[in-house]
Amino acid sequence: MYATSVPAGAAAAIASYGHHADVGGVLRRCRELVRPALVEAVGRLHPWTGEMAAYALGWRDAAGTPDPAASEGKGVRQALAVLGAEAVGADGGVAVAGAVAVELVHTFSLMHDDIMDGDALRRQRPALWKAYGTGPAVLAGDALHALAVQCLAEAPGPWSGDAVRRLCGTLNALVCGQAEDLRFERRPWRGPGAVGVEQYRAMAEQKTGALLGCAVALGAVLGGAPAGTVAALDRAGRHLGVAFQAVDDLLGIWGEPVVTGKPVHGDLRLRKKTYPVLAAVAGDGPAARELAVLLESPGPLDDAAVAHAAVLVEEAGGRAATREEARRHLDAARHGLRGFALVPGAAGDLDALFASVLNRDW
Repeated sequence: MYATSVPAGAAAAIASYGHHADVGGVLRRCRELVRPALVEAVGRLHPWTGEMAAYALGWRDAAGTPDPAASEGKGVRQALAVLGAEAVGADGGVAVAGAVAVELVHTFSLMHDDIMDGDALRRQRPALWKAYGTGPAVLAGDALHALAVQCLAEAPGPWSGDAVRRLCGTLNALVCGQAEDLRFERRPWRGPGAVGVEQYRAMAEQKTGALLGCAVALGAVLGGAPAGTVAALDRAGRHLGVAFQAVDDLLGIWGEPVVTGKPVHGDLRLRKKTYPVLAAVAGDGPAARELAVLLESPGPLDDAAVAHAAVLVEEAGGRAATREEARRHLDAARHGLRGFALVPGAAGDLDALFASVLNRDW
């Protein structure tokens, strides 16, 4: 049953728990709860698309054999769904269908994003389209898309219809966010038509924030929470998504390849319009002007030019501005957990998971 009152000391517990919680343990517990249902769902696919899904999820290699060295990801979205249910007083098991759905959506979106962005690596292995081909990767992504909706529609209990409607709205938001991201590539760095940081923020909320908000909201929906609580958790998750994207942008330039699975300065080499670069170019100092000229230059950027661009981004304030962007939205996300009747333990786990985003290296 949904908790109707906050026990004494709950607000303080929520505020401080993030400093003590074992985030890795929380993620592991949620993955272990969800994994059997995720394996069962993937097992319903055509053998070929199922093989590709197993590769993308880090379960198997391109030969279809178990790959214990591969990364399965942290499972943040599935954890958000489970914790969303627990935070409103329900058993985490009621959110498993929602957790499976968001994990499948996340996986298929990465499959398609890698194709559109031309990214050859994903989690230190060849991206699915490099391992199997572009056409098969598109097909596998489509299969996971359909499977996600089906799994949620078949969820037991009276709330599956509401959950499916929320997921479908999120899918539309993801497409809108990706459309804007692709359109940004064709827009100039300066002058009329240039991409501003506020436009980038709106794109990030749709492309990244919508699914994180959906994940935690689905847990609350399947847990029978009132609409106001569901909406508040969704907003918190969206702020978390913007913070998550900001940190991802930092890792895309300065992250360690052995950790991120991507080449150093990879986003700069591709001239991606990410938050640090847009914030830097928006400045009026000499570093900002030099950076804009470099990014507008014809031809590919060699290693020296890319390394120099990274220095210019930092000198122009792009790195600091992005860190502040992440911190501001993380604070808004954590604040969104307060003021509602949430179960302290689960709310503390959510808060700890939120707080871990700012200092993540994955």
